[in-house]
Amino acid sequence: LCERTLMSPNAPTSPIQYDVVPIQSSVVICSCPHPSMVRNQPDSCSPLAIPGASSSHCTSMEGPTSESRAPGKPASLGAELRAQQAPQPRKKRPEDFKFGKILGEGSFSTVVLARERATAKEYAIKILEKRYIMKENKAQYVKRERDVMSNLDHPFFVKLYFTFQDDEKLYFGLSYAKNGELLKYIRKIGSFDETCTRFYSAEIVCALEYLHEKGIIHRDLKPENILLSEDMHIQITDFGTAKQNEYLIFQKIIKLEYEFPEKFFPKAKDLVEQLLSLDPSKRIGCEDMGGYEPLRGHPFFETISWGDLHVQTPPKLTPYLPAMSEDDEDCYGNYDDLLSQFSSMQVAQSSSSHSLSTPETIPPAPQRSSSNIEQYIHDLDNNSFELDLLFSEEEKQLLLEKQTSRNPWHQFVENNLILKMGPVDKRKGLFARRRQLLLTEGPHLYYVDPVNKVLKGEIPWSPELRPEAKNFKTFFVHTPNRTYYLMDPSGNADKWCKKIQEVWRKIYHKHQNPGL
Repeated sequence: LCERTLMSPNAPTSPIQYDVVPIQSSVVICSCPHPSMVRNQPDSCSPLAIPGASSSHCTSMEGPTSESRAPGKPASLGAELRAQQAPQPRKKRPEDFKFGKILGEGSFSTVVLARERATAKEYAIKILEKRYIMKENKAQYVKRERDVMSNLDHPFFVKLYFTFQDDEKLYFGLSYAKNGELLKYIRKIGSFDETCTRFYSAEIVCALEYLHEKGIIHRDLKPENILLSEDMHIQITDFGTAKQNEYLIFQKIIKLEYEFPEKFFPKAKDLVEQLLSLDPSKRIGCEDMGGYEPLRGHPFFETISWGDLHVQTPPKLTPYLPAMSEDDEDCYGNYDDLLSQFSSMQVAQSSSSHSLSTPETIPPAPQRSSSNIEQYIHDLDNNSFELDLLFSEEEKQLLLEKQTSRNPWHQFVENNLILKMGPVDKRKGLFARRRQLLLTEGPHLYYVDPVNKVLKGEIPWSPELRPEAKNFKTFFVHTPNRTYYLMDPSGNADKWCKKIQEVWRKIYHKHQNPGL
């Protein structure tokens, strides 16, 4: 959406109706690019040998030609001699590569990691099935992607090094972005902090400025199509996609249906507001507003050194964790009062959800001698406690019986003994929600909505799980696919981490991670 706002509403159009639209009439994207237009001189430029995909510009693309002449005009003797003397590089074949893991799958292609046998160089090879391309009438998109990528030479874009084909498939040899999609990091980390947001926004601005100067609009710019190189710089990809259903998106734009979370970066808020102006001619970055120069000069980018972004060391990806003030407690109501009301009620299972009922629904559990189990229970405050893990199997059963009859959170833990529990603020992106966190045997880490009395989810356990205390209140729980951001309002983040580590060691002691 932001890319759209950067385009001039009065930009000239091309008579060729591409989804990747030339915006300057003087820009011509050739079907067979001159070798100088392709990064590192691709050694083959295979034709799209599909009916309807041929081009009048290039009768054969098995190797780029360096000479051109008018139709019917004989080549000079010198040109003929040079053509005879200059050996044509052998076109690549599938057997030249050792294919590895799948990096991604699109609607009509698969991207596979491949190592060239002769050079040991790694590439991301995009493989397209000719039969499917013809069946789905996608030849124009494949050709467009090849043409556009052949015309790009910029560090913030995936590079096309070569193309080749066999009887059934087309192959695009692309640069390998080792750190994958930006989306993966957004899902794992959530919202980036201001430094990361500024840096990667600046790289995207640089990339779009270059692309628009080439007369090309990407039209499908999203986190899935922004890859990260080995050095964690962006590499934009996927130039052959079909048009998206844009109606609903633009309805939201023209109505300005968006809102900012609390504590959103003020300078970023101003930038977004200027990008999403209802009047296209008033949007920062468009030609009527002075082009890209005012955009680069916006206060949000005041610390950016634009000239050497591609060689700078990117900042470490860090989540945005705005400090919570005492006033934030009002967002959740009085938790002590809520818990006192909750504790006075007995619970019954519902087939659709966890619900509350009157005390007579469940008969009181028979009481047994409690032995000395109270010694294992440490109340941290009215709503929190933790257990020592030194109890015997018999004592565990007594603890579980007490929990079943007296603990209102027992209904959410699948009859597992609660080892530690307490309220936390679970943050996702820029928003935080109060949850009751329940660490149990199993092990399990459940989190419950205390207002609606609903189990919201569970943090998945594995040998790779790792807790990390950031300060007195904030702690992370790292899992392979996501990092959970939690804040203990009582300032006992370290106790949570120690108890999680203790349970982890008890379960995974044979695979213990030295970093814990």
